[in-house]
Amino acid sequence: MTDTDAAAPAPAPPGKPAARRRALTVLGVVVLLAAIGWAIFHFFFSPPQEETDDAYVAGDVVAITARDPGTVTALRADNTQAVTPGQPLIDLDPTTADVNVAAAAAELARAVRATRADFTRVGQSDAGIVQAQAELSRAQADYARRRTAAAQGAVSGEELSHAADAVKVAQASLRLAQEQRRQAQASVQGTDVNTNPAVLAAIAAYRRAAIVRSHMHVTAPIAGVVAQRTVQIGQQVSAGTPLMAIVPLDRVWVDANFRETQLKDVRLGQPVVLTSDMYGDDVQYHGRVVGLSAGSGNAFALLPPQNASGNWIKIVQRLPVRISLDPRELRQHPLRVGLSMKTTIDTADTRGAMLARAAAVPYQGDTTTGTDPQVEAAIRRIVAANR
Repeated sequence: MTDTDAAAPAPAPPGKPAARRRALTVLGVVVLLAAIGWAIFHFFFSPPQEETDDAYVAGDVVAITARDPGTVTALRADNTQAVTPGQPLIDLDPTTADVNVAAAAAELARAVRATRADFTRVGQSDAGIVQAQAELSRAQADYARRRTAAAQGAVSGEELSHAADAVKVAQASLRLAQEQRRQAQASVQGTDVNTNPAVLAAIAAYRRAAIVRSHMHVTAPIAGVVAQRTVQIGQQVSAGTPLMAIVPLDRVWVDANFRETQLKDVRLGQPVVLTSDMYGDDVQYHGRVVGLSAGSGNAFALLPPQNASGNWIKIVQRLPVRISLDPRELRQHPLRVGLSMKTTIDTADTRGAMLARAAAVPYQGDTTTGTDPQVEAAIRRIVAANR
């Protein structure tokens, strides 16, 4: 045996290539059959559906702003913290507001006393009328006696003339007293101390001052998580200054941007299955289609495209579809505004409406009515103390 013969490779066992080819052929046939089966099921038996991963969590961002100017003295909530309706958020310096409330209380007391004086002037004018009537009767009787005496030559003509002038003066005094009574009556006619216009105006001014005072304590209008806090202690804020925001995470929804070619069978009320990149495919959310946007994003852009210009390229547009989420699933796996979602709409049932539903208020924040029970009690005390 030579060295060349020793280096030559050993011959392959017979039958190996043929077996490998048969195995690859069987594998290829199995894959082909599986692909054909999947295609048949997908195109003929699977339920119709539309899906997109161009979807994001959206929600209300409730702005907390200053209603009246003031200086920030305390911060009672910060970013990422949960708050409940009515919970204190920010305190403003109430010193100026307290002074205004005290001034309004003094003005209310003055108005009540002035109204009492108006009613007293009505009584005084009545007494003035009685006095003027008595003076007129005396002057008329005196004039009658002098006229009789003048006919007998016992009284001179000058004295008779003076008596006639006294009657005219008494008549003028009576008319003046009557006009003074009408003037006094005009300010109080049909009212009492509680319903007099001057008192009502002072009450409104007191309520206004009390409302401004209540604005020195900023409270949460709804439940949610604090975000975008920009205010700092010691900052001087003016009316309308943004202070922070509250995001109600239990009321978020998903805006899924479907291509216009996918919207043919999309209807309101259709079920939707969603997954979040935050939790992965193991956590599924179930929702419903609740509305379609009135236009595409390009239609509402600050600079909408001018397709009537010379160069034009057709681009498939996307339309936001709003999808509501199950509140129980949100409590179990909370979402945040802006997170990415994957949505799949079951479009088998096309009996739903294509247009939007009637508008409805989902919730309402707190409002200032101006009828705080403590303020009303203070008004009653001031009026009673000065009646």
